[in-house]
Amino acid sequence: MWKSGFRWMFLILGTVIGAGYASGRELWQFFGAESGLAILLFTVFFIVACYVILQISRNVKSEHFFPVLEKLVGLKVAKIYNVVMIFYLFTTTAIMLAGGGAALQIFSIPYWAGIALICILLIVLFLYDVEGMITVNAIIIPVIVLVLAVVLFRTVLMDPESMPITSLHQSNWPAAFTFTALNILPLVAVLSAIGKEVKTKGEVLIASIGSGGILGVVSLFYNQTLLMVESKIEFFEIPLFAIIQSYPYYMIFIMTLLLWVAIYTTAASGLLGLVTRFRAKVRIPLWGVCTLMLLCMIPFTLFGFSVLVAILYPLFGLINLYLLVCILLYPITNREGW
Repeated sequence: MWKSGFRWMFLILGTVIGAGYASGRELWQFFGAESGLAILLFTVFFIVACYVILQISRNVKSEHFFPVLEKLVGLKVAKIYNVVMIFYLFTTTAIMLAGGGAALQIFSIPYWAGIALICILLIVLFLYDVEGMITVNAIIIPVIVLVLAVVLFRTVLMDPESMPITSLHQSNWPAAFTFTALNILPLVAVLSAIGKEVKTKGEVLIASIGSGGILGVVSLFYNQTLLMVESKIEFFEIPLFAIIQSYPYYMIFIMTLLLWVAIYTTAASGLLGLVTRFRAKVRIPLWGVCTLMLLCMIPFTLFGFSVLVAILYPLFGLINLYLLVCILLYPITNREGW
């Protein structure tokens, strides 16, 4: 139970801790000053959402997201969200490919060579079906969380007096809804793909509480650290670099590599949701569906990473508010069957 619970926990964390989160751009876009309550609410919402999605996935033994959407919002609305989900996963993954190519340019690797590399690694990942995705997340995500935590903790130790004191005035609390909603679509897409693998309610509890707790603590600490360098953030496309600008070059090298790995996990999560949705319609191996998807995405890699975060993320966050409300209310509206 514990082993499986931790596997699902790292899968959840790998879905959320992508390039946008690890770079600090998502957190700064939604939170910032007076956001302690917002992050606390996000943590609670996230735990409940993970629990509900995993429980439904387990009950219906789902292999892709549509059966879970149908349970949450009904057949008619599920058809609408099916289109939204496919568009979201496709655009997110395509722009992650672009981000992966751009990030490797710092190592003197040409843009298109970087895109080719991340595509090849994604295809190799799906040679091992869904299990490959789960195993990679169990290895990579603890490293990302640990390195990020060390950097943030070291930054605070270097100048503890600059750490902002949490204000009693918490005007930004509504951001909890939009930030949670933003992460709902990838969660539904990824967790629905493992429904038939989840065996016990204990696994669901471990994965939900563990992932929500870790995200809540890291998000609060990360946000407070970003507030320490608030005046510098406007000069950096990636807020994390405002934090580590005074660090030795090797640390910038390590964090750039970490961001690339986060881009890879985000792309892998998006692909997992897409390929599991279409696998039943196309009778070819999972890696074959992955290859076809990547070939369709490559022409869209001309768009930039910042466009995704600044425009598409808030838009999808608003669209998904209805889905979030349905998830949070599901245990109440279905309390007899639940």
